[in-house]
Amino acid sequence: MVFHLATMLLILASCGCASLGPLNPMAGFERSMLFHPTAVDTVRSGADFESVQIRVSDDQQIHGLLLEHDTPRGVLLFCHGNAGNVTDRLRRLRELRATHRLTVFGFDYRGYGASDGTPSEKTIYEDARAAREWLAERADVAESDIILMGRSLGGAVAVELATDGANGLILESTFSSIADVARLHIKLLPVSLLVAQRFDSRSKIGEYDGSLLQVHGTADGVVPYRSGEKLFEAAVGSKLLIKDNGAGHNSEPGTEYQQELLRFIGHLTDGGPW
Repeated sequence: MVFHLATMLLILASCGCASLGPLNPMAGFERSMLFHPTAVDTVRSGADFESVQIRVSDDQQIHGLLLEHDTPRGVLLFCHGNAGNVTDRLRRLRELRATHRLTVFGFDYRGYGASDGTPSEKTIYEDARAAREWLAERADVAESDIILMGRSLGGAVAVELATDGANGLILESTFSSIADVARLHIKLLPVSLLVAQRFDSRSKIGEYDGSLLQVHGTADGVVPYRSGEKLFEAAVGSKLLIKDNGAGHNSEPGTEYQQELLRFIGHLTDGGPW
């Protein structure tokens, strides 16, 4: 039975199964891995952050939160993961601003939070580029001077942006590609031929030759550690991978990573050792 199922899936894949939509045998897995937004109508500015709308098409806007620092050492764009929305990350954005003296901007992809539209790999990349362009203009810096930080799915977004250049790249619990993660979870299917949303960071990260700080938990049951390690191995610039022993996918950052993050951002902004 397993042989016949595998044969059928290989035939479907060779016929372009990734384009079959709901008939794709991998469609359910992709939905379970990707795009779990929480939508809201509006987000008002707070005492310490500004609620921002950025136009990404004639009829669609995306939403973000800007946390400015009075005397910033640098500017950071935060790309969040596949669930919730940017307001769920407000505490993290505040910590990044206060701890590292940064102006920080976090944004929602289409379909998330107060952003219009529906998410896809293509639109998420478009949203990220629009957010970076807006932030560079607002902070009066070049886009390549912005530090990129991505968590989980947001790490793939940050890698995509880094191919255009960045001051530094920070990746938390990020995969090498969706197909690679699927392959680690599902052993018997030709998943590399079946997935439609590829997010193939492993094939892109070599285009970025700047500094990389990466962290991944060894007990990550969503994105296995080996997937993050494969992404790290493909990177070509100055790089460091923090192996967070025992940490799961949603664990709080460990002490070693927090210390390295301090050094890393200090290196990027002040030229300190790293």
